[in-house]
Amino acid sequence: MPSSKKLGFMSVFFLGINGIVGSAIFLMPGKIYAKSGNVSIGLVFISAIMVLSLALCYADLASRFTQNGAAWLYSYNAFGRFVGFEVGFFTWMLGVITLATETCAFIETLGTMMPIFNNDWVYSICAIAIIVILAIINLCGVKSFSFVDNFSSIIKLLVLVGFIVIGLFFMHVANFKAGHSIHLTFNNFNSAFGSGFYMFTGFSLLPIAAAKMNNPKKNLPVALISVILASAIVYAGVQAVAIGILGKHISGSVAPLAAAFKQIFGIVGDLAIVIGMAVSILGVAISVSFSTPITASSLAIEHQLLPNFFGKSLKNGAPWAAIVLTSVVGIALALSHNYLFLASCVVFVSVMQYIPTVFATMKFQNEDKRRHQKTTGWHLPGGKIIPIIALVMTLYMFTSFTTETWIVGIIEWLVSFAIYFVDKKHREEQLANKVTMKN
Repeated sequence: MPSSKKLGFMSVFFLGINGIVGSAIFLMPGKIYAKSGNVSIGLVFISAIMVLSLALCYADLASRFTQNGAAWLYSYNAFGRFVGFEVGFFTWMLGVITLATETCAFIETLGTMMPIFNNDWVYSICAIAIIVILAIINLCGVKSFSFVDNFSSIIKLLVLVGFIVIGLFFMHVANFKAGHSIHLTFNNFNSAFGSGFYMFTGFSLLPIAAAKMNNPKKNLPVALISVILASAIVYAGVQAVAIGILGKHISGSVAPLAAAFKQIFGIVGDLAIVIGMAVSILGVAISVSFSTPITASSLAIEHQLLPNFFGKSLKNGAPWAAIVLTSVVGIALALSHNYLFLASCVVFVSVMQYIPTVFATMKFQNEDKRRHQKTTGWHLPGGKIIPIIALVMTLYMFTSFTTETWIVGIIEWLVSFAIYFVDKKHREEQLANKVTMKN
């Protein structure tokens, strides 16, 4: 029987672009500039270098496994079920928080054109309606959202590249002068760096579908590096052009790209960017609403890294329990009406995956050294130098989190611990009952 067609390098590359480039590049430039001024352009590359050190660890691990999985798969094989469970739980939470974040981003984008969406009640009703509608669609058993991924990916790239190319002709050198007057304190740098880091967090999702890729041991590492470098160039270009057009006014803009085009082309330019933003952001929300429940169901049924309840499905195959749980938690988070807070939560949850992944990289390196053999595939050059750099920079991220983010993170830890031990006890009881019935 012929094997199903695998994803080639370019397909993997665009999959990575679609995973990384989301709402942040449309809504974050003003926030980052307000904290760091013109340094924000270079800060994009600093964030990219940090993420690249992590991506190289993922690339090394991806070359060792042929299964789908990424962070939780690596952690499970390196440190056992408890660590694998924790990383799997945070992977699911990453999808849930991303769904809430993109929902808020979509509503805030609409609010730039229609102020009624800035009303708290309207905001809440829209957030609930969007997530509920997406849940209903998923419960109906729609099999593929690939067309939405492709369409939103094309739209966002056209909008961003078009913004850079056209905007270059309307930049003013004088607009960069105001950025030099912004005092860059440690706290401001941390805040800006956290926002810059958020723009790249989607890279960790790319290895999840490793088994569906053509020659992942070769293509995945190159794709990870290429995607991050390409994203960094686009992000820095957008940041520079936005500053060059708006100057200091960028810091007070919710949607700087739309504001810049409005200054050039009037309401038509504003409308064009907002429509492009809305389509691309909603596309990410739709994609995440589809993939997150499936990820949770897979973790429960195929890997036993979440309770069996997460894997309960309808006759059409839709994982109804995971869809409902994802939607309920997503709605609760979206009702915070705070895009920046949710973005910081995404970074926090991402960091909770990165740390065990870096340690897993070092552990497998030690095993290679002990066995005096090198497995096939791509491996990190320089021994532990890159993993240590990635670990130090990841731990540094903890200094950028607010008290509110820490509270949410601690709650997530406590909930994950409770779920793990309750699920462990339940599985042990089930095993004991099976043994009793056999006897």
